[in-house]
Amino acid sequence: MASPPETVRPLGPLQILLLAIPCIAVLAVPWFNRLEPALFGLPFFYWWQLLWVPLSGVFIAIVYRMVVRPGSGD
Repeated sequence: MASPPETVRPLGPLQILLLAIPCIAVLAVPWFNRLEPALFGLPFFYWWQLLWVPLSGVFIAIVYRMVVRPGSGD
């Protein structure tokens, strides 16, 4: 049996903000271009970038859940 179609809503300001946060967090290099605080011997620059890999996925999943809803299934 086929699954019901999904309903996709347009992006609102909140969703755009949630998608922009990871972009800004990794592209604002002057803010995190430093060595301290180190974590497990990794300079801040590297662990900050690595931290945002899974966090970006979390933000994308949140927006996906807000925008794509299962259909009513006629």
